[in-house]
Amino acid sequence: MRRVNEAVREVLSEAVGELKDPRVGFVTVTGVQTSADLRHARVFVSVLGSARKRQQSLTALESAHGVLQARIARELRMKRTPQLAFEYDPTVERGVRMTQLIDELAPPHDEP
Repeated sequence: MRRVNEAVREVLSEAVGELKDPRVGFVTVTGVQTSADLRHARVFVSVLGSARKRQQSLTALESAHGVLQARIARELRMKRTPQLAFEYDPTVERGVRMTQLIDELAPPHDEP
């Protein structure tokens, strides 16, 4: 399943970058979880920008799911093409916030 998830992630990463919808902002596909029967795939995405931009991007991805599924069907030889569901992945944002907090707490050190 790990290979299937990674293959789907790679195809989607490329395909999302080629979408013409102006609502799709700077989106990164961070992971995919495909069900064992290959009927469903949860696609985790990170979106750079405000909460409004994030919502617009998720809406655009949902409306483009047919195009994205067709791309998966064309590029990957699978028994089934999974139904895609997009979810926001907060881990990138959380990581940036943690880095900021660490930088605030770390004592400043002088450069020689």
